Amino acid sequence: MSESPIVTNRYDFVYLFDCQDGNPNGDPDFDNAPRFDPETFQGLVSDVCLKRKIRDYVALLKSTNGAVEPGYRVFVMSGPTLESQQEMSYYDLKIEPKTQDRDKIAQARAWMCQNFFDVRAFGAVMSTTDFNCGQVRGPVQITFARSLDRVFSTEHCITRVAYTLKTKAQSTTGSTEIGRKHTIAYGLYLTHGFVNAAFAAQTGFTEADLSVLWLALANMFDMDRSAARGLMCPRGLYIFKHSSTLGEAPAHKLFERVQATKKPGVESPRSFDDYIVTVDDTDLPAGVTLSSL
Repeated sequence: MSESPIVTNRYDFVYLFDCQDGNPNGDPDFDNAPRFDPETFQGLVSDVCLKRKIRDYVALLKSTNGAVEPGYRVFVMSGPTLESQQEMSYYDLKIEPKTQDRDKIAQARAWMCQNFFDVRAFGAVMSTTDFNCGQVRGPVQITFARSLDRVFSTEHCITRVAYTLKTKAQSTTGSTEIGRKHTIAYGLYLTHGFVNAAFAAQTGFTEADLSVLWLALANMFDMDRSAARGLMCPRGLYIFKHSSTLGEAPAHKLFERVQATKKPGVESPRSFDDYIVTVDDTDLPAGVTLSSL
């Protein structure tokens, strides 16, 4: 991993994205229908879902012909178990499994931070296997995304001409198999994020890592296309940078400067053009700057 300074500034950011004719985040408790707030019917996308997309983008960005750039492995990914990922640190550092030595566990923890981007960024609980690497609290945290208005989930009946099982094809006189999928017509979602410089110092999260995070938020939907998700697009990333580690203003006060509202006369938004996004960049607190992507 190339040398890059550790992040020493606090950041707070607002991220806008939308979904048209798709399911941005299915809820397994409700037949994988789009998540929503049962009281307000606003759509929801979990922080776990968003971090999954970031991880997948970084994995693609930092690998070439199967070779991963040093420092940019992904800890939580499909395929390898977490235990097998943690075992690599013990093998490389020549530590015996099931060690109770705190210094060696700390060495394994540092190794994991150095080699895995998502451990450096989001943190991880790595203390539940024979290869104890401790626990890491990551500097990058993201909230649930919530749609600005109500979303209505529609269940669609779909058909296909191919059966799954030979036995069903032999016992059925029809020529199609029926399934179902859920979509929302449109939703504009907003989430808040934070970069804690104090935790960055503990995990080794660098300015280069931060640039990768911004790049992922700007491009991750283009590498995550599927028929089920419809058309998902980033619509705005507004970054408040503080001049110090602890920050110069409360995050919620900065977030209030970014507002998205429906245009007059629009009752049921069906595109981003149905909204007006306003950003108040006047009289920012001393030591805070605002940039947007």
